[in-house]
Amino acid sequence: MSNLTCGIVGLPNVGKSTLFNALTKKGAPAENYPFCTIDPNVGIVEVSDPRLAKLSAISKSKKIIPATVTFVDIAGLVKGASEGQGLGNKFLTNIRETDAIVHVVRCFENDDVIHVEGGVDPIRDIAIINLELILSDLQMAENTCSKMEKQARGNKEAAEAVSVLKKAIEHLNGEKLLRTLSLSEEESKILSLYPFLTNKKVLYAANVSEDCLPTFENPLVQKVREFAAKEGSVVVPICAKLEEEVGQLSDAEAKEFLQSLGLEETGLNRLVKASFSLLGLITYITTGEIETKAWTIRSGTPANEAAGKIHSDLQKGFIRAEVISFDNMVKYHGRAGARENGKAASEGKEYIVKDGDVILFFHN
Repeated sequence: MSNLTCGIVGLPNVGKSTLFNALTKKGAPAENYPFCTIDPNVGIVEVSDPRLAKLSAISKSKKIIPATVTFVDIAGLVKGASEGQGLGNKFLTNIRETDAIVHVVRCFENDDVIHVEGGVDPIRDIAIINLELILSDLQMAENTCSKMEKQARGNKEAAEAVSVLKKAIEHLNGEKLLRTLSLSEEESKILSLYPFLTNKKVLYAANVSEDCLPTFENPLVQKVREFAAKEGSVVVPICAKLEEEVGQLSDAEAKEFLQSLGLEETGLNRLVKASFSLLGLITYITTGEIETKAWTIRSGTPANEAAGKIHSDLQKGFIRAEVISFDNMVKYHGRAGARENGKAASEGKEYIVKDGDVILFFHN
């Protein structure tokens, strides 16, 4: 995984576009990333990580490259999208390849902002979007299953896939999300080979008004929390309006503005952290005169695979990794000081990389 990708879904007028615009305004300049501007509905955002600046100062790096998150905005998702209403169906294919879904839910009353369903009810809104995702998955499951059935005669793997797909179809027909389908470990593995929308992990972004600051709590958010708890999903309350305002400020101004409201960080940062945690992602760091860079990996990744994130040759020719914790890099003013104080560990390919490890790979 070189970078985390999240699809943003939600009904019109729930604050989805406001949030997306705020995300992408604070985002990384497009020219740093290939293909960033192919689609106006894609935004790349840098992950805030104060550790990088500290290491860069020690290494006198010429540049800092943070980890990034790509957000894909699904415009035009309305009731009936899976049957071609709005533009939703066209865009649903865009999020099939994402790692997780950020579902923006309206948790604010405002007479000036019309709700497409006539009134504010976050649980009904969630149900509308979920049904569209279920119907889209059902169509895909049925199409895939009918293709697989032809191969299944005399092919054990195809037969096993058909059996799992049939279970999925039955579950979806009951208007249930695939992430609530209980399967064996083997069956789950088979299902994960297909990009089903309702099998992805979900983070609910409960969008509140500025009146709810700094706690972000209100009875509607509480309803979303209760709903999410039943399906094991995470809720991050945000104020999209505030994010948009913060997005127009410099870093220093934004910090001051947030502190004046009693807030420590932006909702965007909380959203990104929650996404990382939801998917079990961590970052390790490489640093030197050329650059200080954060690399995104799954928690539990061994050192040789982590090296492969940088270049496949590093993984193939892996000899060892010199690992120093971020704290020790700072305490002993860099790699030489950490070595002198016995804080640089020489690790083999089985070593499990930890968040914040500062690594130098040796390879042939």
